[in-house]
Amino acid sequence: MTVQVSRRGLLKGAGAGLAGGTLGALGFGGLEPAMAAAVRPFKLAQMRETRNTCPYCSVACGVILYSLGDRSKNARSSVMHIEGDPDHPINRGTLCPKGSALLDFVHAETRTKYPLHRAPGSSEFKRVSWDFALDRIAQLLKEDRDKNFVAKNGDLTVNRWTTMGFLGASATTNETAWLTYKTVRSMGALVFDNQARV
Repeated sequence: MTVQVSRRGLLKGAGAGLAGGTLGALGFGGLEPAMAAAVRPFKLAQMRETRNTCPYCSVACGVILYSLGDRSKNARSSVMHIEGDPDHPINRGTLCPKGSALLDFVHAETRTKYPLHRAPGSSEFKRVSWDFALDRIAQLLKEDRDKNFVAKNGDLTVNRWTTMGFLGASATTNETAWLTYKTVRSMGALVFDNQARV
């Protein structure tokens, strides 16, 4: 069956649809209360919100982590949902595919959750404390800097340390990035780059 619609009939139908949609959107048709009554309770209402930054690239998109747990002494919070932060000035609630899969990253069994150390000559990594890891890193940095620091090049003061490099994270605040830069440069390190260029 073929229906013939004239130009005048098409314009009348489109105008009536536009007028009805406008009235409904403005709340005159009772659509808003009916819609609100049909929506089930929000599933994240009982969860705690924590705002954070996506760890993947240099854009530093804002995310909201929803965790379940009453914060009592014996209960550990568990992240149940992650979404983009609509109030964040960078991403306005949108996330790329990697950012959308952050929940899998948080709950991944292969994710490194504590420091590991492989002793010289050993073939396996062993779990160590954070104090041991940080002290070991500081000790190795100091040994290398004492051995390879160049204070002068002839009569010219250069204060450089070229045998150590540092890669900074760009998904941080400007203040953190500034502090990282100043710390690395104050040690004399010249080899410094940022995640944004990787």
